[in-house]
Amino acid sequence: MHCIFGLIVTGKGEREFLPYLFRSLPLRANCSFRVIARIGQRNPITSEKRQLKMVGSGKTIPDRDQNEIGLPARGFLRNHPNQFLILIDDVEADRRPWIDQVFARYRLALDTMLGDREKSRVAVHFLANMLEAYYLANSAAVNQALGTTVLDADHAGDVEEIPHPKNQLKGLFQGFDEKDDGAKIVPLLDLDHVLNNPETCAFLRSLFGWCVARLSESAEQWDPDLSVRYQLEQGIREPLTRDQAAP
Repeated sequence: MHCIFGLIVTGKGEREFLPYLFRSLPLRANCSFRVIARIGQRNPITSEKRQLKMVGSGKTIPDRDQNEIGLPARGFLRNHPNQFLILIDDVEADRRPWIDQVFARYRLALDTMLGDREKSRVAVHFLANMLEAYYLANSAAVNQALGTTVLDADHAGDVEEIPHPKNQLKGLFQGFDEKDDGAKIVPLLDLDHVLNNPETCAFLRSLFGWCVARLSESAEQWDPDLSVRYQLEQGIREPLTRDQAAP
């Protein structure tokens, strides 16, 4: 069975080229990825007035979440058991203190609008602090895409802990454009290389681990070496997102 992963994304650039981030999976499994919607980032609902208004109107989630998250997810998944959905957001440094609440809001929107069978085929994941962080873990891809030696070497530590990776790239490469240059870099990123260190990239490994688990259950053909390639057995994963289980 061919598996299709639909993506709901929060960034303009991600809408254009994020499926390329997953390109190593279709090469080794019977699957494909495509963006089905772009939404604005959601923050926790902390206003007591807003919460009371929702309760008073009998609503569990805001209309915006229903219309932009829940309904597209339902339409994509319904009557298609071979389709899965991932909502992907950035978790910038200033949003990390309330990432649990952001995750809960996204999950509630999906779980409220989906049936039991569909809930098990959706997941919420984060790129930390943003997609550009992973560029710094693969200097060869960046240099090849931009046609110059922007990076002397891969970042020595965990790129998911870099506070402002986009600003760092702008400082290294004058005129760096997150959309235009990202469209060149992402198709060249080597995820085997980025995830090679089991002590880094917990958020990204959690995302790929979820995809591999769904493929192992559903795809007609898939490469069991994917677990080795992405260090899924020994590598760290983000606890918040790693255990969104299928039935």
